[in-house]
Amino acid sequence: MSELILVRHGQATFGAESYDKLSSLGREQVRKLAEHWRETGETFDCLYCGSLRRQRETAGELIGLVSGGSAGPNEDPALNEYDGDPLIRSYLRDFAQEEGFDPVPDWPVRDRTLFQRLFEAAAAKWIAGRLAPADGDAAFERWPDFQLRVHQALDRIMSRHLRGSRVLISTSGGVIALALQRVLRYPDTEAIATNWMVQNSSITRIKYGNGRISLMQFNALPHLEGAETQSMITYR
Repeated sequence: MSELILVRHGQATFGAESYDKLSSLGREQVRKLAEHWRETGETFDCLYCGSLRRQRETAGELIGLVSGGSAGPNEDPALNEYDGDPLIRSYLRDFAQEEGFDPVPDWPVRDRTLFQRLFEAAAAKWIAGRLAPADGDAAFERWPDFQLRVHQALDRIMSRHLRGSRVLISTSGGVIALALQRVLRYPDTEAIATNWMVQNSSITRIKYGNGRISLMQFNALPHLEGAETQSMITYR
């Protein structure tokens, strides 16, 4: 059996001009993970990541764990997270007021609690196919398209790496949630709910081979479970 080991990127810079980079805490989370794996002697045959900066920065902290001295990760944009900003903008425009957000919040939303409420409401409309992009909004991705690209990317990777391969993937919460959906075949509503649970720098393990695929571990944080590191656990 071969194994996919999916790692959610470290904490990004919420509220900053660009969300797409690791915060100082996010870098430390991933360094703690790399240190933990070095201590336990865990190594990997190859490393994949999306093309987003936070995913590439996370991969950069983990590349030393790849056996054979790999020069760098295999970058695949199909492992990118969906862009939540156009989803929220669409929700604010078409649904927020009628669903109790009155006055409609200004964009961008800086408050974490309000942002999460809006994000969850927008995601529910998204998977139901009720959100529509603004004219010229190229960043808007429909739920079935996101779902298809992630499932196909995982299938491609698994088809390339067989015979006991151990494949490390640096990606994001939505991609990890769809990986679980690929394995457990649960409905779309459960997939998006799983997305909210995935913690920064957490580990999810999937075994595959001989026509079988199984979930072995989800959202594990062995590198942050000690009393001195529990304060480093984050969701956003």
